[in-house]
Amino acid sequence: MNEIERRSDIPTTSSLSKMGIRAVGYSAAGIFVFILNAVTGSIVPALVIGGLVCLFGFASLSSKNSTDKKAGIIIVAAGALTILSKIGIPLITPLSGTLLGIGAFGLLALGIWNGIKFFLGLKKRS
Repeated sequence: MNEIERRSDIPTTSSLSKMGIRAVGYSAAGIFVFILNAVTGSIVPALVIGGLVCLFGFASLSSKNSTDKKAGIIIVAAGALTILSKIGIPLITPLSGTLLGIGAFGLLALGIWNGIKFFLGLKKRS
């Protein structure tokens, strides 16, 4: 009985792979948003890069996969916030810059959390 209880606690290969993919994806997205915020110092780069990011996000939204659609929403939001953070509207500019930073930190934290869960799951399997 104890052996069966212990085996149910061991994560499956598919759940481990999902955790690993999420860890890499969220971490990469968080780092990308931090870089996106740093690179776009003025209005022209913000418009060009933010617009390209939005177009990429809209392409992801057209996918039939629900995971791609979720990623597309995040990508479109990052592009729009990049544009809004440099456009110069008094209340919107600081708010969107703050939301962009919070979003980047949140994505990075989710990546680290999923990475920890992945490594703990690997440890349970060994």
